[in-house]
Amino acid sequence: MRSSISWGLLLLAGLCCLAPSSLIKSLPGVNAQETDVTKHGHDQHQTAAYHKIAPHLVDFAFRLYREVAHQSNTTNIFFSPVSISIALALLSTGAKSETHTQILEGLQFNLTEITESEIHDGFQHLLHTLNQSNSQVQLTTGNGLFIQENLQLEKKFLEDAKKLYYSEAFSVNFMNTEATKKQINTYVEQGTQGKIVDLVKELDQETVLALVNYIFFKGKWEKPFKEEHTQNESFYVDKETTVTVPMMIRQGMFDFYTSEELSSTVLFMNYVGNATAIFILPNPGKMQQLEDALSEELLSTWMKQKYPRSVKLHFPKLSISGNYDLKDLLGKLGVTNVFSSAADLSGITKTAPLKVSKAVHQAVLTIDEKGTEAAGATGLEFTFFSLPINVKFNRPFLVVIYKENIKNLIFLGRVTDPSQT
Repeated sequence: MRSSISWGLLLLAGLCCLAPSSLIKSLPGVNAQETDVTKHGHDQHQTAAYHKIAPHLVDFAFRLYREVAHQSNTTNIFFSPVSISIALALLSTGAKSETHTQILEGLQFNLTEITESEIHDGFQHLLHTLNQSNSQVQLTTGNGLFIQENLQLEKKFLEDAKKLYYSEAFSVNFMNTEATKKQINTYVEQGTQGKIVDLVKELDQETVLALVNYIFFKGKWEKPFKEEHTQNESFYVDKETTVTVPMMIRQGMFDFYTSEELSSTVLFMNYVGNATAIFILPNPGKMQQLEDALSEELLSTWMKQKYPRSVKLHFPKLSISGNYDLKDLLGKLGVTNVFSSAADLSGITKTAPLKVSKAVHQAVLTIDEKGTEAAGATGLEFTFFSLPINVKFNRPFLVVIYKENIKNLIFLGRVTDPSQT
């Protein structure tokens, strides 16, 4: 009897996807209209539920970041905490007993203060909001269930997956590993607009279920850089290592915050739409102090106390990616049973004892000069009352992609060496 489960976005023999985000897209021949998010309007109850889960998701993001950062202080980091949390929350709908508790507590929920219903209503609102059409910014996330043909899933799990998490279901034959691998990879590649290609390298014939989540984001700077101003400059990776990178240069008004306590500069760059990139530049030698302090409260302080400042900005043009085996990382957050013989996923199927065989996540970040054409009033942003300060992101810094309408971060990372892809 088969006894393993793989799931996408985070679980499957090597499957998981993350890159900047877009809309739920079907494989050829699948009718995506059946998953019409407009049918699941985000009423006041759902909105209130989301506001209740949002701070927990930010704390989950920073806890997971610290676990990644503690593994290495010399590599780039980039992942989507929203994508990972959505996948885990969906998995929890089919988990029972201690397996269920570990997943939700791993997401930083105190189950004595928030109900499971509120958690799932909050995620439903999150997904609805993320997938709202917006011509100014492309942001989409999607969930796909790839189910071994003839495997009988529990009716409630399928209903919750579709109603709460807008999942699409696909019947596949995992015994035909090449065909199934191609089908899953096509789904991911289409959902991420080609950013994640051939994510699944190998597939175990013992797999009976793959849960795949993708997220895609593409934004244009509200105030773009001019390509002709980009020039090669030094980036100081550490005391011994210096690399040359293309440095974008722009002078103008930026929202700004200075944290004397953390010896860090926080600079905000808006995308067209309601997304913001937050770049945090610690003083030399202060990176770990900053990483250890990251919290929902700290992020809230930055957002509330930022102020406009005339800045001459030097920022590296870059393209980085992150690839993570989440089994070990989630284990450090207390999520262990689901990967072992102690897993209770009987809410998914009672046909066979299931466990998550692998949890893999990948994310991609590209930052360049591109943006919409400058607005007619752009020339008025310079101030005559103070000289601009020079801010050079020429040493390791943190990056947060923050979505205003969900008050949450979509991507989180650290740029240690922008010359590394």
